[in-house]
Amino acid sequence: MSNQGSFESETVSSPLTGVKADERETLLDLLTANRNWPPPGPDNGGCDGVGAMTDIETITVPRHLRGYPGVAFGGYIAGVLAGRAAAKTVRVDFRRPTPVEVPVGLTETADGGAVLTGAEGVLAVATPDELDLEVPEPPSWDEASAAAEAYRAAPLEGAADCFGCGLDRTPDTGLRQHCGGVPGRDLVAAAWTAGPALADTEGKLRAELVWGALDCPGNAAGRLQGKLREGAVTASLTARLLRPVPVSSRLVSYAWVLSEEGRKHRVAVALATAGGDLCAVASALWVDLR
Repeated sequence: MSNQGSFESETVSSPLTGVKADERETLLDLLTANRNWPPPGPDNGGCDGVGAMTDIETITVPRHLRGYPGVAFGGYIAGVLAGRAAAKTVRVDFRRPTPVEVPVGLTETADGGAVLTGAEGVLAVATPDELDLEVPEPPSWDEASAAAEAYRAAPLEGAADCFGCGLDRTPDTGLRQHCGGVPGRDLVAAAWTAGPALADTEGKLRAELVWGALDCPGNAAGRLQGKLREGAVTASLTARLLRPVPVSSRLVSYAWVLSEEGRKHRVAVALATAGGDLCAVASALWVDLR
């Protein structure tokens, strides 16, 4: 699952349940340091350093699309922003957590990106980017199924009712990214099927939910294959969707660690059909709280 930054308002008093105030401030510092846009100023014409914006659309994230309690699922937020960006590969930087059931502003930017804003300022920013990954062969359906069963038998500590990886979700109410280790390989994987309720009008998994499937596996990779700690958050997610993803078909998600430096952990994620055809790839930066 993913979480983002620090957000408090009269409507959502504390989305980062269990996270101390000083840790939230530290997290915001880390995420701000990771951003890839210029500082605010009269020359860039934007808010918090975001380029000039067009008309603002108001959206509200439904409660069931949550990651941690009260906080919108980061992969979904990234997918919504990417859908407004004028590029095939998009990077989304998270600045603060987006609350569920609270109206927030979504707008496109003049540089081909998009920005999400809330009461405290910028929540997340999408910008066109590039992605150069060496993607290993996906695990087989049987390997990924065994890995998912192993995860469900002994889930990671701190598991929440996340839309992406919650254990009690069904194929129609979540993505079930229950990624466990694959014996003999330096990666984690999950076998899963998206339910019809998650489909678009053409029977494909909605694009923002494909982005969602590229989020939680990175956390599992970091924790099972690396040194990522419980409670870590997604600082950025960069992805490219390669082909439509049919619902009610067998899918394999898998992820691996790229590098680790202090509290920063870079991971990669791929989504494939059970037959081995790549559907989407991503890289992400996860950050441990102090």
